Amino acid sequence: MQEYDDIFGAEGPLARALPGFAPRRAQMEMAGRVAAALDGRGKLIVEAGTGTGKTFAYLVPVLLSTARVLISTGTRTLQDQLFAKDVPLVARALGAPARIALLKGRSNYLCRLRLLRAGAQGELDGVAVRDPLWARVEAWSALTRTGDLAEVPGLTESHALWGQLTSTRENCLGQRCEEYARCHVVAARRAAQEADVVVVNHHLLLADLALKEDGFGDLLGSSDAIILDEAHQLPDLVTQFFGERIGSRQIETLLADCRAALLRAGLAPAELRPVLHEVEQALGALLAVLPRGLPPMRWEDSGADLESFALGLAAALVALGVALEAASDETEVRQAAERAGGLGQSLERIARCGEEAGVRTVESSGRSCVLGLLPFDIATRFAALVEARQAAWIFTSATLSIGDDFSHFATRLGLDAVPTLRIASPFDYEAQALLYLPAGMPEPTSPGYVDAVIDASLPLLDAAGGGAFLLFTSHRALARGAARLRERWEWTTDLPVLVQGESPRERLLQQFREHGSAVLLGTASFWEGVDVKGDALRLVIIEKLPFASPEDPLVKSRIEFLRRHGGNPFRDYQLPEAVLALKQGFGRLIRSEDDRGLIAICDPRLVGKSYGRVFRSSLPSLPSTRDLGEATRFLAQLAPLGSLSVPR
Repeated sequence: MQEYDDIFGAEGPLARALPGFAPRRAQMEMAGRVAAALDGRGKLIVEAGTGTGKTFAYLVPVLLSTARVLISTGTRTLQDQLFAKDVPLVARALGAPARIALLKGRSNYLCRLRLLRAGAQGELDGVAVRDPLWARVEAWSALTRTGDLAEVPGLTESHALWGQLTSTRENCLGQRCEEYARCHVVAARRAAQEADVVVVNHHLLLADLALKEDGFGDLLGSSDAIILDEAHQLPDLVTQFFGERIGSRQIETLLADCRAALLRAGLAPAELRPVLHEVEQALGALLAVLPRGLPPMRWEDSGADLESFALGLAAALVALGVALEAASDETEVRQAAERAGGLGQSLERIARCGEEAGVRTVESSGRSCVLGLLPFDIATRFAALVEARQAAWIFTSATLSIGDDFSHFATRLGLDAVPTLRIASPFDYEAQALLYLPAGMPEPTSPGYVDAVIDASLPLLDAAGGGAFLLFTSHRALARGAARLRERWEWTTDLPVLVQGESPRERLLQQFREHGSAVLLGTASFWEGVDVKGDALRLVIIEKLPFASPEDPLVKSRIEFLRRHGGNPFRDYQLPEAVLALKQGFGRLIRSEDDRGLIAICDPRLVGKSYGRVFRSSLPSLPSTRDLGEATRFLAQLAPLGSLSVPR
């Protein structure tokens, strides 16, 4: 431990390399526990409160060890920060050079084969006017070393070209591809396998863990340790990856690819027209029985006989696969055959799933639909995958426990016997923050509740002079809140009101930071992963306690599943999930030792219901008030000079 005392101490290498670095005993403790887990190939769950410095607490032992380490994050922002800033900085400070690789999912890399074919198809079709970005992509493709499409100025994931230039797991030819030797995905994976530290994201890690990327190497196989930052996201992500999801557009794309592959193989698609037509007919029949604009719901709530239509489509897809395999030995045709058979088998698994295994979901826009299966029990399977690898596993986040209890997180992932460590935030919430619980609020189920939230927020916004986040629990509440705020407040001030969905997320955050007194309204994606230090954010208003909607298909079915098995859905599932979500929202306010601010939670259940104590006990200890005058006086001290309260 003395080594870490020196490294993290006031005269240590980190203090010399980082202006403003302050020694923290909790950071040293976490580093020591991580080092022990690395040395013993053990497991560890760490909740490290905001400001602990958990990133450096795991990077220092990683870079001092001889282990080959995979670091997985929940967001691209943190992934980029680790690769471009944090790992190189700590490595230089320690004098411990390391080979670092950043690895993204295949949908981020240019597929050379698809680029060549798209270009050839354009010439064949006699396209006179291409998208202006096309020439830029072609010029860049000849120079890029990484193939990362993020390098192309003006090209975003939402642009139509993006999908034309990238491959998917379904349509990639793997080692059978004529461009395999120059494949950017292969090169990126090869670099990752040669690196000491590989930075990935949870989606890519889980794809590798649960699905495998045939022909592209095993990320986990040669790793001595896996560190999962932002680990609170894992239970929901693992549920998705261990489930099934089949969309009508996948099937339509398959049919188009089948016809193209047959033509390139010198076969007339007409020869397989009956089986292709059978799939089209079965897909059309499925779409026809679904109402237009069907939100995500359970199969049994849709009013349609989905099981028989899904099984009919599954049989047609399997038959198509058999016919394609018999038609040709050409690489693309055989790959299309495998895709057809795989989709058919997945669809059959969804259709035949029993109520004890999981929830079958459906959503439809009228022209397209998605059928899914979300399993209830992921613990056994995830734990088996973890145990199968003789590596250290470290799970860390700022929000993993309910009070001092980690069982909700650990049990969902089958990690019940894993040692835990809880480190409180070093911030002085008693001096830096105030919790305001407005009096006289209606029940959240009341028709006018969102309007009441905005009315309660207005004097706070005036007193603070903006600089606020308003966090909502649904898009419907967000839309109503934005409309009400603009009616009542925006016309009286020149401060901007920024609303999720009206601009890209990162653009909204940039505008918020740069202005310094803006007001930003958002839903789930702004409750976590958002870091605004300094005076720009001095007020966070939370609409209500973030209980998941009981009409959500998975929530509804999980509640019924727990009841059937004698559990208490509220105590065992709904409450702990809401507590963890509230901790995330609360964590947006104080991001450094110098931050000060007020957090308002408008939900009267925090005071009026017995379970409100569970929420309060999971938040940092800080002063609270129900007096509006005290709240506005506190905020007035934080407001920028010259800001005026607007009389009402």
